[in-house]
Amino acid sequence: MKILVSKLKIIVPILIVFGWLAGCTSHPDEDQIKALEEAKAAATSAEQTLAGKKQETSTLESQCAAKKAELEKVKAEKDLVAQRLAAKTAGK
Repeated sequence: MKILVSKLKIIVPILIVFGWLAGCTSHPDEDQIKALEEAKAAATSAEQTLAGKKQETSTLESQCAAKKAELEKVKAEKDLVAQRLAAKTAGK
């Protein structure tokens, strides 16, 4: 009897593991395939959105740099006008 119980303690867990492994399939079911397709579509959409945002960021950064350059030019022109005005008023 003791031998039978000790063998059962070994055999039962092994049978449970084999039963569990036999229940697992290596092929996805229809719901899993649908979820995978949805995840792929969402990832593709997100990648396209990211690419669009990167392009928009690049465009805005170049516009910002152009505006900063224009601002510096206008500041330099303002300083020049102020100098000429000061020289003209000092000369009178």
